[in-house]
Amino acid sequence: MAPVILALPTDDRVRAHAFYRDLGFATVGTPAEDGVPEPLQVVVNDGLHLMFVPRGGFGWVTGGRAVAAPGTVECLLGLSAATDAEVDTVFARAEAVGAAVVERPTAPPWGGYSATFADPDGHLWQVATPPGQS
Repeated sequence: MAPVILALPTDDRVRAHAFYRDLGFATVGTPAEDGVPEPLQVVVNDGLHLMFVPRGGFGWVTGGRAVAAPGTVECLLGLSAATDAEVDTVFARAEAVGAAVVERPTAPPWGGYSATFADPDGHLWQVATPPGQS
């Protein structure tokens, strides 16, 4: 089965490409004049790709619907980690490549271990071990 492709708006394709590349994700596609694959797709895993669409064209893609302002939270992208150390490693790597810190690694009261950060466009990511696994 082909991967699910989740489209997200971006204000800067080059910046989004650099952030996700430096975070360790592969991209697919032929580079355009700006050196970034068109369309810009980031491979999260075999089942999920993120496609970044310039904010100005995102409403066109979605049939003229309003596009949320930067920083508006519409979804939380989650990455599962096998260990607390993996949460710490992914979070540190994200912070090192320019992610905004939302919540540093912590053990929430409901269990598990997690950290949350935002990419340069404000899209939120949470990396976590499931409750009872850490």
